[in-house]
This record gives sequence, C-alpha cells and structure tokens, in this order.
Amino acid sequence: MKTIKLKAIIIALVLAGGYSAQIMAQELTGRDIIEKVYNRPTGDDMTSDLTMTLINKSGSERVRKIKQFTKDFGDVEKSIMFFQSPADVKNTSFMNFTYDDDSKSDDQWIYLPAIKKTKRISSDSKSDSFMGSDFTYDDLGDRKLDADTHNRLEDETIDGVDYYVVESISKDEDYMYSKTKTWIRKDHFIGLKKEFYDEDGELFKVLEVKKFEEMDGIIVITNSQMVDTNRNHRTTMVLSNVKINTGIPSSKFSERMMTRGL
Repeated sequence: MKTIKLKAIIIALVLAGGYSAQIMAQELTGRDIIEKVYNRPTGDDMTSDLTMTLINKSGSERVRKIKQFTKDFGDVEKSIMFFQSPADVKNTSFMNFTYDDDSKSDDQWIYLPAIKKTKRISSDSKSDSFMGSDFTYDDLGDRKLDADTHNRLEDETIDGVDYYVVESISKDEDYMYSKTKTWIRKDHFIGLKKEFYDEDGELFKVLEVKKFEEMDGIIVITNSQMVDTNRNHRTTMVLSNVKINTGIPSSKFSERMMTRGL
C-alpha cells in the first residue's frame, strides 16, 4: 500500500509539474518569448568559416568565403569578419559592436581594400545591402528588444514541432521594416523562420534556418537563407569549422585588425 501510495504521489507531482509548465507557457507574452530568444546561451566566443552564396532568379551563383570571430565582453558583443575570396572582395573586412545598453545603437565599420579606407556605417546606410547580399547592415546587428511591440499570435505546430508565433511591430515609423513575424521553437527558443514586411506592410523578405546543431551545450545555427521575394533573389549562409570558447584575444576586434586582416 505504501508503495502504491508513493507511486501515486510521484505521478501526481509529475502531472502537476507538466501542468504548471503548460500554464507558464500559456502565460508567456510576446515580449517574454522574444527576450528568451535574445538570452539564449551563445558562449564566450566563437570562430567559424562562413560560406555566403548569392543566387539570382536565373540560378546563377556568386560564392564568398569568410572567416569570422565573435566575442562577448559582457556589456558589448563584438564580431569581425574577413573576406577571403573571390578576388574582387578579398581582404574586405566588417566589424560590428552590439551593446547591452538599450540607448546605444550598434557601431559598424567596413574596410575597403581598393581605397585602403575604413568606413563607419552611418544610421542612414544601415538599410543598404551588405556586400550585394539580401541582408542589410541592420540585419547583421542586434535589434533592441524594446524597439518593437511584440504581440503573441496563435501557436502553431509544423511537422510535429511546436512553435510560438510573435508579431513584432516597429515603434519607429521610419524604420525600414514596419513589422516582422517570427516562428520560434518552444523547446530551444530558436527563431526558425522570420518574415519581414516593408513600410507599406507588404511581405518582401523571408529568413529561414535550414539547420542548427548543438555544440558544447550551445545551439549554433549552421545553415540559413534570406529570400527577397520581390527580386526572387536569395542568400545562403553556411557555417563550418565552428569553434567555441577558444579564448579569442580582445585585440582581434579593432580597426587596426580590419586593415591588417588575417
């Protein structure tokens, strides 16, 4: 009888825990969900090789090889990438600083070897295409959590996977995206699909995560694609040779390193 009673108590606790988790999931607001996406562990630093492929509507491809480094400094996350090929973009470098301080926007620089000059990306230029891709400079930075109003929409289940769906509406009427819509896996809090809407509320870009992997307990997105639905043009980003927490020196992230290269 004691054994049966003990089992009954355990089952009751498990059911209660599951019910509690279900209630908590139901009570999450759109902002809560996006905040969890932002706070997903990424490690202290990361090194990787990036293959960026630009594909036009006829299927022609331009492939670019990049080496990139990212490091979390606590109050700021710094990243730098070096273009290795083809010849027309070789030795170009790009650096981005993302601050925890909500009042500070990202700082970005690009080094152009043809003119041997480092250019700071102004706020007016952040909507420009990054190196001819379907990503803008702004896409490569981090959107501040409270720059948008996040509305939780009806949850969805796709191919057996449960998703939160969140619509994020820009508080800045002049921002290039009037809103975005994101599908977020409930188990990992990864946004696997994101739709971007223009100033008129029309869909014009879609970002999809094609593959992600767990490395040293950290979820790393290794294959993603951005599609411009108006131009029928797309850009794929494939990561390889990923290394986490290797102790990248702080000196790697400077304008001097941008000009010096690898």
